[in-house]
This record gives sequence, C-alpha cells and structure tokens, in this order.
Amino acid sequence: MKKYGNVFIKNIYYMLSYAFTALHQENFEDIAKEEFDNIHNLFASILAKGIGLQLKQGLYREYQNFTEDLAVMRGKIDMPGTVRNKVEHKQVLTCEYDELTENNQLNQILKTTVMILLRHANVETTYKDELKKEMLFFSNVDTIEPSSIRWFDLRFHRNNNTYRMLIGLCQFILEGMLLSTDQGAYKLASYVDQQKMFQLYEKFILEYYSKKYPRLKASASQIPWALDDGFETMLPKMKSDITLSHEDKILIIDAKFWAQSTQSQYDKHTIHSGNLYQIFTYVKNKTASIGDKPYEVAGMLLYAKTDEMIQPDAGYRMSGNKISVKTLDLNSEFQVIANQLNAIVEEYFGVA
Repeated sequence: MKKYGNVFIKNIYYMLSYAFTALHQENFEDIAKEEFDNIHNLFASILAKGIGLQLKQGLYREYQNFTEDLAVMRGKIDMPGTVRNKVEHKQVLTCEYDELTENNQLNQILKTTVMILLRHANVETTYKDELKKEMLFFSNVDTIEPSSIRWFDLRFHRNNNTYRMLIGLCQFILEGMLLSTDQGAYKLASYVDQQKMFQLYEKFILEYYSKKYPRLKASASQIPWALDDGFETMLPKMKSDITLSHEDKILIIDAKFWAQSTQSQYDKHTIHSGNLYQIFTYVKNKTASIGDKPYEVAGMLLYAKTDEMIQPDAGYRMSGNKISVKTLDLNSEFQVIANQLNAIVEEYFGVA
C-alpha cells in the first residue's frame, strides 16, 4: 500500500479529519475540494491552512527562565555569576528573569516540520510559498532535532489547545515519514510508514462510529481475561481497537492495515491465523466477562483492502459466536467507504 493514488490521498485527509476533529471545521473545507497527487502536498496544505489560522489568533507564548549578564538589574541577581564577573573585572550583573516567548516546543515542532516540507521536491511551489510567508512570523523560533521530541510529554490546556491538531499532524509526518540520511540530515519518504497508517486507520474507524452513530457506544475498551483463579500476573492487556455496543449486542472490531490481507501456502489463501486467534480470544473473553447477561458478542477482522486478487469476506459461527472477516476499500470515493462502514452497523445492530 505504499503507492498511493489520488483517491487514497484524499481519503487520508478524511481519515485525519475524523482523527482530528478540528479538520471538520469550515476553515478547512477548501482542502476537501482540492485534488492532491501526493501526500506531501496534502500535509503542506493542511499545515499552511492551520498555521495561518493560528497566526490570526496569535502564536502561543509561555514564560521561560533566562540567565544573562546585563548592565542593569532585571529579575533577580544570580550571586555566583555576579561574583565571577566581579573577579573578572566585568561591570555587569548576572540576572535571572522570566520572559514570555514564542520560542517554545510547540512552535519549534511546527517550524521543524515546515522546514522539512520546504526542502522536499514533491511539495508544489504554491504550498511552499504559503508556508514561507508564515515562517516569517517564526523568526524567533528555533528548529529542533525531531528525535528529541517527547510526544507523550506534551501538555495541552486552555491557552494552547488550538495546537492539538497541528501537533498531531506534525507527529504523524515526523514519525511516519521521516528518514535519516547517512549525513545525519532528514528527508521525507514518499510514503507514510505502515505503522502510522495502521494507527490512523484504527482511530478513523473508531471516531467515525462515535460521530456517525451516537446511539451506539463506541470505544477502544479493555477486555478482561476470563480467569478461574483471578491470577493475572504477566498476562498482557487485551484492548480492542473498536468495541461497539447497543442494547443487547456487542461487536468487537480489530482493524488491520496490512500489506497482505491473507496468508498463502501452496497457492491456498487463508485468513492470517494470528489475527483470527486474536479476535476469537477477544470475543470469548468478553463473552465470559458479561456472565449471564443477555448479550450477543460478535467479532470482526476489518482489513484495509489491498491489491491482492483474493480479498477476505466471510462469516463463521465459532463456539456460539459470530466471527466475520471483511475488507474496507480505502481507494474508493469516501462515500463508498462510509457506506461500507454503515452497512456493518446496519447488518449487525439494525441501526440506520
């Protein structure tokens, strides 16, 4: 799935728009109408639009502590530094002070991502020009080493919450597309790393059902092990990609963005055994956890469609539970994708 066509690239935008709610806003509606021939232009367009909107609100600034030798006092005096200056016959004070600055990590991440996009040959001049104009407002912001970013340590609050989508997109780009050259420089790959697409695919399906079907409960819930003695030391956590529940029915969906949706041996195609064991385990443990409650639990492997001739599409009854395998064609128009997702809910829950 590394060679992306125009339709698939447009669908990356739609998947991002569900993963990052801000992209649903009318400010980004022009992007949905554009035709992109590569993902670099798509990302550059979203960033250009998003950073432009952020500049209208003002760049986020935060207080940072500075220590500097000054001719006049500012903040508080740093005694060791001032004494050292005195010994060296320097007529300055070493001062510590706080200053409100836009040179913080959130803006540094934006600038670093934009500068890498600007160096990429696949980004069209139109988008580069927009980004260059916006970078004029980042003249006091440093670029940083992408590998130094601790994404999970970033904190969002009322004053910087508008950055959440932009930083999420930067993480998607830097973690999913960044390659290091032999010289230690960075460049972008022509494809998105499969692991990042896997995560986006899961997030998209979950958020689609959350927004489209508020009557359903959609979550990435943890499934308890059905233990006879309660001893669970060293057992791995079981967390579903998507769990849908409504009235007396539960559907556990395991989303799979794999290069091959089937395994083959001696020209015989079968469902990936590990995936089937996994969803079966989820379903049986979930069934056991609800006890005598009148719930019907089913499971589904939902693969992103590949270029293979044979695509899995089957339903089975296993130990009293329904297990099905389907594919989602991400290379079709988004309405077709939506119809496929809707059909799953309508078939299993009878909810339109």
